[in-house]
Amino acid sequence: MIRIPTAPLALGLAGLIPFVWGALTVLNPDLQNWGVTTLGPRFVGPYIQLFYGSVILSFMSGVLWGFATKTSGARAAVGYALSVIPALWAFFMTGGGPVSAGTNLMFGFAGLLLLDYAFFQWGLTPPWWMRLRLILTAVVVTCLAVGVVY
Repeated sequence: MIRIPTAPLALGLAGLIPFVWGALTVLNPDLQNWGVTTLGPRFVGPYIQLFYGSVILSFMSGVLWGFATKTSGARAAVGYALSVIPALWAFFMTGGGPVSAGTNLMFGFAGLLLLDYAFFQWGLTPPWWMRLRLILTAVVVTCLAVGVVY
């Protein structure tokens, strides 16, 4: 098994904090009240998850774009075209309220995982990429589901 380097793993896990925090504040009203009082209403529940999730999908478009630069010709053109999908998804699909936006973000992250796999199969990612992406995507989708269901 290929080990995920410490820095990407640590930064990836740290990037989960807003998703986990959002889920915890959905499940715990006292924590949500503390968060609203201390941080503001935008930084609790599904609201932090939706805003941050849109940012992360857009960020991941940039990551995929970077992977596309490692190839040329038709494969590069396809890679560039595919790389913009997560950002466009976030832009067009996160309106309409927290349930539909959260659901659409869940689909966006699932779709991103498929794109990650394509870039991995094309040999454009580090060898540990899919291990990291599977862990992160599982946590993100689970946390978003908490915001959608509760």
